[in-house]
Amino acid sequence: MDPNSELGTTRRRHLRLERGQLDSERVRAGLLLMLPAALVVGVLVAIPIFQAIYYSMTNWNGITSQWVGPSTYMTLFRNPTFWRVLENNGLLLISVPVAILIPLGIAAMINQRVWGWKIFRSLIFLPTAISWVVIGMVAVRIFADPGAVNSLLRAVGLGFLHRDFLAQPATAILAVALTFVWSMIGTNTIIFLTGMSTIDPAIFEAAAIDGAARWSTFIRITIPLLKRYFQFSFVLTVITAFTALFSLIFIMTGGGPDYGTTTLEFFIYQQAFSVGDFGTGAMIGVVLFVLLFGISIVQLRLLRGEH
Repeated sequence: MDPNSELGTTRRRHLRLERGQLDSERVRAGLLLMLPAALVVGVLVAIPIFQAIYYSMTNWNGITSQWVGPSTYMTLFRNPTFWRVLENNGLLLISVPVAILIPLGIAAMINQRVWGWKIFRSLIFLPTAISWVVIGMVAVRIFADPGAVNSLLRAVGLGFLHRDFLAQPATAILAVALTFVWSMIGTNTIIFLTGMSTIDPAIFEAAAIDGAARWSTFIRITIPLLKRYFQFSFVLTVITAFTALFSLIFIMTGGGPDYGTTTLEFFIYQQAFSVGDFGTGAMIGVVLFVLLFGISIVQLRLLRGEH
């Protein structure tokens, strides 16, 4: 055997051993550096979660608790009000595609630098800088009686449709959904504009040379390349619909009429702080956590599969 070849093989083995030891040391160092943060997260997140699970199976008034057991969940699932509230969340979930597709179209127009796109961009981003309380107060002025919608109906000769849109369950949840969609336009537009800025312009130039129309280019090139941004926008919009509309609903309808706009997060507030049943409030919180956790798991599986 060639001595030089044997020496080279020995050196390569030695280098691999050194790299393996270095990687192991880096892993250990990373775990040690991560340990304090993991302990803080465990104390501030994990413990409250387990406390909520425990109190969800008790009769808890905020001060003292009496153990009941898992039967509390059966009581909740037999409560028709709970299913009415869950249905409201489902109706808001239906508005999620609208809250994604409208910003997608707006982002496409802004990305094409249409006439007046700078002013249009500023107006579109405005909802992002406004609090839910202010949005709710504006929405009341629009949908209540008297309000902007009723004034518009009278102006165009449709005064017979005049009503207080926040006083009836069917129209109240629709008003909340429309306000929610409007409030998400700015955020989702930013997401899609960010995604479009990452696409190589050479791809569109090649498509134009091949004679592809703008609409065909948008459908066959832009949308597939924005798939991850669609997923991020979907998860963000769903989480907002489930956990961030408390202030909006509180200002617009107070959860009414007849639980017509009460969502799970608002139902937690009603049961815990209005009724004083903190155990039921904790139980609804656990249900909400499980729903959002399930959505997150599905999203992670989709991303992992694509990767």
